[in-house]
Amino acid sequence: MESLKQQVELEEKKSDEYDDDGNKAGKLRPLKGKAGLIISLLAIAMSLFHLYTALFGIFESIMQRSAHLGFALMLVFAIYKPAAKAAKSESIPWYDWLFIGVSGVVYSYFVFNAVDISARMTYIEPLSWLQILLGIVAGIVLIEATRRVVGNALVIIILIFLVYGFFGQVLPGAISHGGFTMEWIIDHLYYTTSGVFSTPLGVSATFIFLFILFGKFLEVSGAGQFFIDLSVAGMGKYRGGPAKVAVLASAIMGTISGSAVANTVTTGAFTIPMMKKTGYKGHFAGAVESVASTGGQITPPIMGASAFIIASYLGVPYIEIALAAIIPALLYYVSVFMQVDLRAKRTGLHGLNKNELPRTWDVFKKGFIFFLPLIVIVVMLSTGTSPMRAGLFAIGATILVALINRVAKMDMKSVVKALDLGARASLETAIACAAAGLIIGVIGFTGIGLQFSSLIISVSGGVLFITLILTMITSIILGMGLPTVAAYIVQVPLTIPALIELGVSPLAAHFFVFYFASVSAITPPVALASFAAAGIAGADPMKTSMSAVKLGIAAFIVPFIFVYGEVLLLVGSPLEIIVATITAIIGIIGVAAAVEGWLLRHAFWYERLILLVGSILMVVPGLFTDLIGLVVLAGVYTLQRFYRKELLQNET
Repeated sequence: MESLKQQVELEEKKSDEYDDDGNKAGKLRPLKGKAGLIISLLAIAMSLFHLYTALFGIFESIMQRSAHLGFALMLVFAIYKPAAKAAKSESIPWYDWLFIGVSGVVYSYFVFNAVDISARMTYIEPLSWLQILLGIVAGIVLIEATRRVVGNALVIIILIFLVYGFFGQVLPGAISHGGFTMEWIIDHLYYTTSGVFSTPLGVSATFIFLFILFGKFLEVSGAGQFFIDLSVAGMGKYRGGPAKVAVLASAIMGTISGSAVANTVTTGAFTIPMMKKTGYKGHFAGAVESVASTGGQITPPIMGASAFIIASYLGVPYIEIALAAIIPALLYYVSVFMQVDLRAKRTGLHGLNKNELPRTWDVFKKGFIFFLPLIVIVVMLSTGTSPMRAGLFAIGATILVALINRVAKMDMKSVVKALDLGARASLETAIACAAAGLIIGVIGFTGIGLQFSSLIISVSGGVLFITLILTMITSIILGMGLPTVAAYIVQVPLTIPALIELGVSPLAAHFFVFYFASVSAITPPVALASFAAAGIAGADPMKTSMSAVKLGIAAFIVPFIFVYGEVLLLVGSPLEIIVATITAIIGIIGVAAAVEGWLLRHAFWYERLILLVGSILMVVPGLFTDLIGLVVLAGVYTLQRFYRKELLQNET
């Protein structure tokens, strides 16, 4: 194991430009001394606030959400530098202390006056000059925090929508609106729950924060390392073992972290060197890790932050969203796993040597109890418990497990560290949800969402497939510059109504947008997870991204399938679901073979084309398509088997 460890250490140095949450390290201040202590105490206070509300009940909507956002803004201005190239400093400059103070004062107003704000007659009872001023300042600090945390892309989109809200009445045609005063706009954006304090921020302030905090408790307890070690022990010896380790470990860790980039840089620092050591090229190793990590966002039971928001928008229990995601996630990982296996077979790669691997049973018996918190979540969500309560109990279970498990290292210092890291890890989601609220607010009072949906339907000619293509492109483009949660939220009022109007069920429509917002992390030209993996692997980013698209091909096919047949979302009879699942798995294996160009032997171009067509027919639910697909795949298999046998005979 020594040589492997040395290579891992070398590769980890290449990932130093990213922090543990997947952010560019140059964006963050390495705070030390009194400033570092103060900000850690603030982060801990934020976590304790959310634990308190999880235990004793959340406050009134605006109070809960403004407190959550206020904490987040103060931490952002302390931790994030105004620019990546700003001077490296271990202290906070005066202007960011000013931002911290202003954020605290402004959002404290909303916290302490939440009841009165909720009781006033919105749009009728005029705002005071102080309330207007506070609304303006609150918007400015939120936009600046968004620029630092999320990036310029979301800021530009926000500014476009705000300019439209203020001056859209001068535009011609259907995109014009009646015009609104500044007071009316500020009232809508900050003194109702239709703008900044709308549903996305509400979900961030309740469910999402608790699950992020749960992930950090798992991390400091040693559970993350246990899952990686178990994956290595279980899969490392097989053909292409290190890549299969990456798929399994990243799937487990990704569903907990909910961040494709964060998962890529944490597990990738270990899995990418292993893959390269056994013969995988750097760009392929990076692609495997980024695709496996991205899939964590769509994998139950925890999934990414967007899944909680989908549940809130649809008004259904979160467990229904998690259950609906099972088959698509299974198909995604079957595709990745089979491509990895076929690539190893095609190139003659083997697994790791046994002396480099721990025994599976030894690893399992030391840390099997780490599965308990995950079981707690699944059981509680399945029995109808709220996600917030499930997250709280999962945190408690993690602490309990760590206390009784000798492998774990959980003491009071570790608990404090988890509280600190949990608050810091929540910042991107909190800011993205609040910033998206500015866009949602403008869409709401101008009615541009309906206009945009009508435009999509008009451009597509009312043809569903073309509408789906346009929606896919929009999702991927937005996801290139935005976190998944923001890319999804922005589209809820823009593109999803068009899909629903054309007959797509709300569940399938939301899942369709969610999937493509997620896979934007591996889709060039701006594929953040692939770029992060390429940095660790020392590979070309674009080559890594293109390989990732091939590996993640299932995510580009399955959403179209479940729009036309919801049985893959567990909508249908048990028999229909079982048959559709089996045939879809066979089809996805065929897709993997077509993409890799290998089934039993090298596949010629025409065999790959036939494989792809037959496989997609198998994925599409329906007896007729299944039968045709099965015949096609059987034909290719027979052909390859015959010529493979003939080739072997000629060689002998």
